Amino acid sequence: MIGVVVRNRPTLGAEQAGILAALGVATVHEAQGRTGLFLPGIAPIQQDRAIAGAAVTVLAQPGDNWMLHVAVEQCRPGDVLVVACTTENKDGMFGDLLATSLMARGVAGLVIDAGVRDSAELRRMGFPVWARAVHARGTVKATLGSVNVPVVIGGQWVKAGDAIVADDDGVVVVPHATVDDAIAAAQMRMLNEEGKRRRLAAGELGLDIYEMRPKLAAAGLRYLDELPNE
Repeated sequence: MIGVVVRNRPTLGAEQAGILAALGVATVHEAQGRTGLFLPGIAPIQQDRAIAGAAVTVLAQPGDNWMLHVAVEQCRPGDVLVVACTTENKDGMFGDLLATSLMARGVAGLVIDAGVRDSAELRRMGFPVWARAVHARGTVKATLGSVNVPVVIGGQWVKAGDAIVADDDGVVVVPHATVDDAIAAAQMRMLNEEGKRRRLAAGELGLDIYEMRPKLAAAGLRYLDELPNE
């Protein structure tokens, strides 16, 4: 659907967002059944930043950032702006001026299936971005798209209000209806991993912790003291 702005959408609580950001992309992805992970082409332009927030979605036309400006008005504190394009595009659709506007509204960060520019300034500003490319080519403001409609980005279906988690490992989406379940499952996974981490640090082998030896033997793995003579 082109040429619409949907005003009403689900929200994500600040506590939920904080927990998801702390749990991280890898843990959330694994905990929700290894689903929701964006393709690796959309990557962070900075390091050591982790965010989570409700998605404000944008469907933009290639080389045209008009709808990003429209979307700013729909953003609330803690949101993540999620920008998809109607076709592949790597133009610099976002830079420091739009980041300044989003920061004024308390937006947590940007995930965009296109290019960004002013990347050094974005890092200096502390505005976190996950993008398909860094590219200086500018854009126009001429063709309508839509705001807060479902979009496909990074190989995932994202609806306005879904939880977006992003860090150094990439981006994962959690459907709004399953946020609490995903948090509970991810927390359980974290507790389990902490126990394994302590055992590994004490010198125990993953072969034994994960009970791999019987499966390896069944698969035909053999241990030899030396290679046989040819």
